[in-house]
Amino acid sequence: MMTKDGMNYAPKGKPNPVVEKGAFQFAAAALDHGHIYGMCNGLVEAGATLKWVYDPDPEKVAQFVKAFPNVLPAESLEQILADQSVMLIAAAAIPSKRSELGIQVMNAGKDYFTDKTPFTTIEQLEETKQVVEQTGQKYMVYYSERLHVEGAVFAGELIENGAIGRVIQVTGFGPHRLNASSRPEWFFKKEQYGGILCDIGSHQIEQFLYYAGCSDAKVLHSKIGNYHHNEYPELDDYGDATLLGDNGATNYFRVDWFTPDGLSTWGDGRTFIIGTEGTIEIRKYVDIAREKNGNHVYLVNQDGEQHFNVSGKVGFPFFGKLILDCMNRTETAMSQAHAFKAAELCLRAQEQAIFISEQRSVSEIK
Repeated sequence: MMTKDGMNYAPKGKPNPVVEKGAFQFAAAALDHGHIYGMCNGLVEAGATLKWVYDPDPEKVAQFVKAFPNVLPAESLEQILADQSVMLIAAAAIPSKRSELGIQVMNAGKDYFTDKTPFTTIEQLEETKQVVEQTGQKYMVYYSERLHVEGAVFAGELIENGAIGRVIQVTGFGPHRLNASSRPEWFFKKEQYGGILCDIGSHQIEQFLYYAGCSDAKVLHSKIGNYHHNEYPELDDYGDATLLGDNGATNYFRVDWFTPDGLSTWGDGRTFIIGTEGTIEIRKYVDIAREKNGNHVYLVNQDGEQHFNVSGKVGFPFFGKLILDCMNRTETAMSQAHAFKAAELCLRAQEQAIFISEQRSVSEIK
């Protein structure tokens, strides 16, 4: 698993199949983002059979086949869509093209599992909602910073079991290493990647909704900036936002592209959760200057102070639940409403964000 580059972060867990071999077949398409590897790892470990892969770039397909030797390269997307045995298509297209592909997949009678961010415009979201309603298919989203991090999964279990009472505030930090030379052209074009709050901010908003038990929220304030990358004028290298949930819980998060080269991993992602009876801190990917592995969870409540290192101990239950949801038409992994609400709020945060930079004075910001 890559630890220096978040774009190629693809966690591997222990196999925990929920179905017999061959009972649930899926395909991979649109290999534009490295998260497709993590998405497919999770599904395969949960018992899914990866049958096809398609991308117009043969080099990307060849690299993918090295990671998944049993997969069959398809000649076209249409070949996958026509295969009645394929129930779901996992894809990591360029963000601005994700909804278009998802609509095509759902209209073909298959469920769709896309990398975050699932949309770059509100219009895409609204169109997709209509297609979901018309087809009855799923449009699921890979919010990996919660779904594919054992520390984040374990924190959710602690909250569900009442370890910190009712959650009233969530603070999230999602720094990333830029690695500009390894990024594709679309990564620096705002129309295609959507902006930093739309993109990696979607992780943070999804976690807030989940941990705080919110079904809706309002973006109170948001900011974006390009502080240090003038050679990429459309890149947001910094963003933050404040939200208020429908149950009174609040959220602040910060995302950026300023991970120092000296950090052993691609970003020191952390989440702080305050409850009425305790607090939780998740150190997701590293415990800096102490341990290079992640998945550290710190809990303080009436029972005292506790530290849990849960690497290899919790697993990633989302993927097995998603498989069963697709087969049984249930919503145990993630509700469609939750996936869409997180997407909507990241779009709202990006849309209303104040642009800041070191060249702007306070008096210029209205």
